[in-house]
Formats: sequence, structure tokens, C-alpha cells
Amino acid sequence: MKMKLIIGLGNIGDKYVFTRHNAGFMVLDKWALDKGLNFKQDNKLKSFIARDGDFILVKPATFMNLSGEAVRAVMDYYKIGVNDILVVYDDLALDSGVIRFRADGSDGGHNGIKSIIKHLGTKDFARLKIGIGPQPPIPSESFVLQNFPKEQLDGLKTVLKKSVEAVEFYLANGMEKSQNIYN
Repeated sequence: MKMKLIIGLGNIGDKYVFTRHNAGFMVLDKWALDKGLNFKQDNKLKSFIARDGDFILVKPATFMNLSGEAVRAVMDYYKIGVNDILVVYDDLALDSGVIRFRADGSDGGHNGIKSIIKHLGTKDFARLKIGIGPQPPIPSESFVLQNFPKEQLDGLKTVLKKSVEAVEFYLANGMEKSQNIYN
């Protein structure tokens, strides 16, 4: 089996740990917790990395807007092509609790995805979007940097568990089957 990168997007730092924008980090943290893995910081690759057999879990140590720098560095170091990555991140357009696989697409206004598209030179990479909406009438930048409210925490635990299962299903079965099951 070829190595695969599973990239979770978020912002580093204690003040961001439970923010909506860190949904991608949270999915990878749940995976690591379930499997007894530990993330180790790799300054050269600008990332926190954990290995699970042929899977490399990556949490960029850059801020969200520079995620592409870390993704490119890790892909180059491990010689992994764009067809062997999956990016997990938050999506304002999806209601909280909803997940959706996409084989490609635009950045949809998400600065982390915008940075990855820029550094990879393509928008053709697999994604798993984690719904964090609906957004109230406040600026997106403010909403995504808010912590999940207490009343959403039980639902968050459920969506993180479902997301880890979805990623594992995707890695075993590919995009089309994953979209049929989880979208």
C-alpha cells in the first residue's frame, strides 16, 4: 500500500483548540486518541505529525492561511502525490453535524484551502468537509474563531467519531463509495 497523507486544518495555540476553525485538527486528534498515537512537532516540515502504518496524520504548524506551505513540505519530503492526500477541514456552508466528501473544487472562501491550492498548483485533491454552520449574521472570521458552544459539544463528539470512521472508510474504499455512504 502507498503512503497516504491525512491533513487536518486548524490554527495552533491554546486559544484556538476548541474553535470551529479547528474541526480538522479535532478529527485527527480523535484518530490519534483512538489509536494511541502521539503527534510530534517537525519544524522542518512546519507540522505536527503522527504515523499510523501507511497513514501520515498532518496538522500544519503554520496558521490556517499558510497551510499550503506545510502540506507542500510534507508531500515533498515523503514523496507523496496529490492523489494520495485527504484534507479535513471546517465548512461554514454545511450545518453542524454534517460531513461531506469532495474529490476537488474551489476554496469556497476557506483560506486554508486557498493556500493549499496555491502551493499544490491544483484544486484536484480529496477533501472531507466538517459542517460548522449555520453562521449567524456576524463576519465569517469572527464566527470560525469562536469556540463551539456547550450545547453543541455532544454533537461535536458524535461528528468527530463519524468523521474518523468516514476517513477510514475512504482510505479503504475510495471517493465514490465514501460519497455514496457519507454525503
